[in-house]
Amino acid sequence: MSGTGHAPCHHGEILQGVFLDSAGRRCAALVTLPMSGPGSHATFTADPGAPPRDLTVFPPGRTKALRAASLTAEECARRRGTAPCGGVLTLTGDIPVGLGMGSSTSDVIAVVRAVADAFGTALPPDAVARLAVRAELASDPLMLDGRPVLFAQREGRVLEVLGPALPPAVVVGCALGGPVDTLSLPAQSHGEKDVRAYARLLALLRRAVAEGDTGLLGHVATASARRAQRVLRHEKFDTLTDIADHVGAVGVQIAHSGTVAGLLFSPTAPGLRHRLRQCARALDSNGIPVTRTFTTSTTVKEPPEWTSTSRNPSAAPTSYASTTGSSACASRP
Repeated sequence: MSGTGHAPCHHGEILQGVFLDSAGRRCAALVTLPMSGPGSHATFTADPGAPPRDLTVFPPGRTKALRAASLTAEECARRRGTAPCGGVLTLTGDIPVGLGMGSSTSDVIAVVRAVADAFGTALPPDAVARLAVRAELASDPLMLDGRPVLFAQREGRVLEVLGPALPPAVVVGCALGGPVDTLSLPAQSHGEKDVRAYARLLALLRRAVAEGDTGLLGHVATASARRAQRVLRHEKFDTLTDIADHVGAVGVQIAHSGTVAGLLFSPTAPGLRHRLRQCARALDSNGIPVTRTFTTSTTVKEPPEWTSTSRNPSAAPTSYASTTGSSACASRP
């Protein structure tokens, strides 16, 4: 028996903080910025005669992937009324590690899907989410369909579906530094004032999604990024926001547990291509590497020149994939 699975990545968050669920309980939760392109691929070949813990992974050292495979094999066997077994797991991918793009979650979800496929079992997204959280303690909502959701990353559950899609925006991606060990970041405490502030941002984001308001999306993302600076303290964050103001971006977004960032533009902004080139030059001159330019909406066409906005066009795609694989440091705070 063999199966395959795939999972995408994301480009950090639009909003992350602490929110109240429907029962009035505090939950750490986030809204990610989906991105097509890089992803993780997994192949699982089951060995019916092997014990469920007898698992081999290539490349070696992917402990979260192994845990996900074992948990999924047990879950699928339970659902089918059969005995779980071990096997061989192979992972490939092109997601940069430690930048906050969900490399670890992408690996885990690809593995869950590959093992389920090998067992001939279709697992619903909520089951995949629960397995992902058990495998890595916290998970990004990459098992969902890309709709904007408020997702409790340590519980693996959707607190709220915000709408069908984020407002249309063009994102100039960049990196504010090298890989980050997110487990080393100090824990952030949140008081009542913080909870109220996040509730206001969530209300604004609901409105942005309902009205397709790109400017309001940028406002929420920037406010959330500023609050994250209490912990992240990116040295060039103020430079990033200054550049955004100078080139007419509607705001900035960051990975709240990494270094990837993006400047958000309205796709209908006058002189958009000039603004994108100007943005790339300003980032480059300030030592902030441009990675790639993409959109939040599949209805916005991406001309080829949008993906080569740095001074060296060939550097844009390759700078994102300078490091590949899964990150043992990608657990969500």
